[in-house]
Amino acid sequence: MERRPSGKVAVRLTILAIGRLKAGPERLLAERYAARFAALARGLGLDGPHSAECAESPSRRPEDRMADEAKAILAALPPAAYALALDERGKSISSPDFADLLARQRESGRTHMYFLIGGADGLAETVRGRADLLLSFGAMTLPHQLIRVLLLEQLYRAATILQGHPYHRN
Repeated sequence: MERRPSGKVAVRLTILAIGRLKAGPERLLAERYAARFAALARGLGLDGPHSAECAESPSRRPEDRMADEAKAILAALPPAAYALALDERGKSISSPDFADLLARQRESGRTHMYFLIGGADGLAETVRGRADLLLSFGAMTLPHQLIRVLLLEQLYRAATILQGHPYHRN
């Protein structure tokens, strides 16, 4: 477990998503923002971003797919981890508020923070119910590959806000 200069354990950030991020422009953008975030994260008491992928369910019915994928997500999610689920029905917050959320988790003493991204049918109620926060990037339905890119860009933006870097402008 990585320790911060203060002696506290760094908060490990993991993106837990249904489906693979395939080669292409989305993956290149995701890798770029992940690398930018990682370069700042250590100095901020954050570790990551790490990535974990669960297979898409082969079930034919949407409710069965969501149930299968929910089991996989919940099995991979540590019980004490802070879980933030990306969901179009969730709360919209500003980038500075997102940075503040990361800072609060860093100071909370929790060692793990997971960002949950569902499959094509979204997240089952069991996952939504387990989440500490439901966060929306808007009411539109977006592909999970783009959600990952948006999340990684917002993680990088939050790190720059916490560091006082001029990348984020109000």
